[in-house]
Amino acid sequence: MTVMAERMSRTSQMSVEEFERIAVIAAKETDDAVRFEFIGGRIGVKKVADGDHNEIIEWLRAICMQHQPGWALYSGEQGLKVEKYRGGRARPDGSLAPRGTFAGRGEWADPEGVLMTVEVTSYDADTDQRDRHEKPLAYGAAGIPVYLLIDRDSCTVTVHSHPDREDGGYRDTHTVKFGEKVAIPVPVGIELDTEILKNYVR
Repeated sequence: MTVMAERMSRTSQMSVEEFERIAVIAAKETDDAVRFEFIGGRIGVKKVADGDHNEIIEWLRAICMQHQPGWALYSGEQGLKVEKYRGGRARPDGSLAPRGTFAGRGEWADPEGVLMTVEVTSYDADTDQRDRHEKPLAYGAAGIPVYLLIDRDSCTVTVHSHPDREDGGYRDTHTVKFGEKVAIPVPVGIELDTEILKNYVR
């Protein structure tokens, strides 16, 4: 994290506008080596993905495109406005949506039209808080229908569905171990055979 971002994260609640200014400056200072998010009133840092992480996203992208050619799995560069009043800013590892959804919508887009967000855990200290706790609350409050968490630490896949816009989070969660099949409910409506994910863990 840059010195400026670190200093700002220690202060009392910052505004979304302050965060967005910091994120622009920090991205230039780090040559996009890290990505910044703003969830629960604090700045988070996403490191550049490793090769296994990228392979998982490409595997999922191919399945989604085969199921519905009119869909796109947008990468982590597309930011979303999340949380109940769109006061958070997240960069999912993947956002599944119909092609053209983000045209003309800028760096931080409203999540309308997003069918599913995807996170693949990284091997860093913030993963537990960010991907397992904060992200489900933020994505659910934003009304995103499905949140798919591919957890390389526990070798599990968790499907969060039926968002709770009032309290955040999701009403239903289903977890399987790598190697099992898991159904992703509508509006996605696909089944994943997770056996291949065993190849992408340390």
